[in-house]
Amino acid sequence: MTDAGQAIAAARSQVVAALAARLRDLDQAEEAFAEACAAAIPAWRRDPPRDPAAWLWRAALRNAFDAKRRLAVRTRAVHDERPPAPTPEDELLAADAPIPDERMRLIFVCCHPAVGPEARAALTLKVVCGLSTERLARAFLVAEPAMLQRITRAKRKIRDAGVSFEVPARDAWNERLEAVLATLEIAYAQAYQDAGLTEDAAPFAEEVLRLSGQLAELMPREPEVLGLAALVRYAEARRPARLDEGGAMIPPSLQDVLLWRADLIAEGVRLLDNAARHGEPGPRQLMAAIHGAHLSRRETGVTPWADIVSLYDGLMHFRPDPVTAVNRAVAVGEARGMREGLAALEAVPGGGRLAAWLPYQAARAALCEGAGLAADAASAYRAALSLKPAPAERLYLERRLAGLALSR
Repeated sequence: MTDAGQAIAAARSQVVAALAARLRDLDQAEEAFAEACAAAIPAWRRDPPRDPAAWLWRAALRNAFDAKRRLAVRTRAVHDERPPAPTPEDELLAADAPIPDERMRLIFVCCHPAVGPEARAALTLKVVCGLSTERLARAFLVAEPAMLQRITRAKRKIRDAGVSFEVPARDAWNERLEAVLATLEIAYAQAYQDAGLTEDAAPFAEEVLRLSGQLAELMPREPEVLGLAALVRYAEARRPARLDEGGAMIPPSLQDVLLWRADLIAEGVRLLDNAARHGEPGPRQLMAAIHGAHLSRRETGVTPWADIVSLYDGLMHFRPDPVTAVNRAVAVGEARGMREGLAALEAVPGGGRLAAWLPYQAARAALCEGAGLAADAASAYRAALSLKPAPAERLYLERRLAGLALSR
């Protein structure tokens, strides 16, 4: 990704959220931002801005206001009018005002009960985070046309229901909370899959770290909110150790524990302890506990794989889905032997959808390799490499595949 592309990706969530809050229209916000991006590339080659996000905000807002004026003129069929007097918006643009941070507001808007539960997180990830329909389809394990229809219908429901673009009163938060948490969780997962933070989802790592902390402060008595905040902190604590000198991903069990961030680990421990005091276990608390078990190697020197399998067993009660089952199979392989892990993987339902899912192929490759099934492992590594892994993950998979060839 070019420097301009990285700057645009980093600014997108803030700018689109601010536009949607101002314009009260999700499609208009996305269209105005897209036009600003198209203008940015040639303009920035000539004169790079000091603040790319502010440049995009002003350009997108100006585009939106211009579009509204053109529509109004066409509707009234008025010609040869005098130029209109400056509006408050024009004066705002001229004053170079800062971008309002509206991301949490827009997340709550997209998670409105008028939108079906299966579409809330997808809509938010599309509008706020800018995930492509293709990436969303992979994340939710559905076909791309089905995902496009889901998002289109959700936008229509937001418009037709006349949803207010405001954070609802606190007594209405709980009905949207699960969708809000799912959105933040999936957004972070997209960044976590890219150890080197080189792709378009990279800004979500820092963004979800911030937003999950903000939500934990707003809702300190919600254990799943605290669990998500702990989960993100535990995962980000390992970020400095996730790449080797050649830029390849390093699995958690092989990372240098001295590089793990003690400050984020301490924050995660505090949050998860606070969540546990409520006595209401949930999937995000269990996922945080799994990350915490990996981090315990910092103190003990070993990864407690048997404990991790037990935690995945608990998670299966809350989420008996292919994602949990595939991750559990990997842990079973480490705890009980690779062939048993491979048997657990083969029992995961999902059919052809799983074959096109990168984590499944990577897990299959590792388990087959550990079980001594070199040909099957090589086939799985090649399948994983065909599924567009991020650069650091690609390097890791290529090395494992090359190692198999050398060992024959």
